[in-house]
Amino acid sequence: MRIPEVPISEKYNLSVYEAAAYFNIGEKKLRQMIAENPDRFAFESGHRILIIRHKFEEFLDENFVQ
Repeated sequence: MRIPEVPISEKYNLSVYEAAAYFNIGEKKLRQMIAENPDRFAFESGHRILIIRHKFEEFLDENFVQ
C-alpha cells in the first residue's frame, strides 16, 4: 500500500527545504532564523529540523508585516 502524499499547504510540520519553497525564503536564511529563535517554531527530530508551519506563520506575521 502506498502512502498518499500530503500537499505542503496541509502539512503541520515542514522540512527546511519544504518551508523554503512554501514561504519563498532561502534555506540559509531559514536556518539562520531558527538559530536566532531556538524552540520558537522549530524542533529537531533526529538530525532533521522541522518547522511547525502555523507557529512560523505567526512568527512572520509578528515580526515582518509592514
